[in-house]
Amino acid sequence: MVLELIEEHACFGGRQAVYRHDSAATGTMMEFALFLPGGAERTPPPLLLTYLSGLTCTWANATEKADAQRYAAEHGLALLFPDTSPRGTDLPGEHEAYDFGSGAGFYIDAMAEPWARHYRMETYVAEELPSLVGERFPVDLARQGIFGHSMGGHGALTMAFKNPGRYRSLSAFAPSQVPWGEKAFTGYLGPDREAWHAHDACALVGSSGWTAPILVDQGLADTFLAEQLRPDLFESACAAAGVPLTLRRPDGYDHSYYFISTFMGDHIAHHARLLTEIS
Repeated sequence: MVLELIEEHACFGGRQAVYRHDSAATGTMMEFALFLPGGAERTPPPLLLTYLSGLTCTWANATEKADAQRYAAEHGLALLFPDTSPRGTDLPGEHEAYDFGSGAGFYIDAMAEPWARHYRMETYVAEELPSLVGERFPVDLARQGIFGHSMGGHGALTMAFKNPGRYRSLSAFAPSQVPWGEKAFTGYLGPDREAWHAHDACALVGSSGWTAPILVDQGLADTFLAEQLRPDLFESACAAAGVPLTLRRPDGYDHSYYFISTFMGDHIAHHARLLTEIS
């Protein structure tokens, strides 16, 4: 597989790069960003932490705004930033709404047409992309962590619950629940709500076998809090399943990258602690 380097920059003693490749999962060209800390050629290689962005984003938003590389460098972690959806397909209605179609893949494999061929972001993020990165770069795939924001926060939860042996650490910023998920699930999966449960963090947590502590931050000044995010639903699901959850509700913080960058250091420290504690 040809891996094209788009750009590369020195960053906190390491290298921040962006690549393009032909994806078998999506049937399109995909871009991703990868941060490798300084000394990445050392033994053992750095552990891999994947960040999933939210609606309307690409790899660029978190790469350029979250200040994540600073903390990843301190802890010796590699950071992987996938895109949020396939690009260049121009399916009917794909670009008409910010919360469905381009920039809104919701990290699931679509079952309904015309989305099923290309919108396979779950397979891309959980399988194809980390495998590609592991083959081409000095990273340790044996212990991975995953986190994200909003749509990506919910995606991180579901990815971790479906792959508890692969992902060993988990956190989220303002993970979305409803009704963003309802619109996307209807479009990508069809109207049968029973099929949605396989992609619903609240439904998955109880049967996932996940036991590691989860960190979630949700700002109380978030304008999407009451209708779109509903962290209380996930909090109740974790309590019922006996899964350890730290849900912090910092006052005054909204849905923006000002919020994310403020608490990014806490999240990366959370992942570093869990990943390095596991032998």
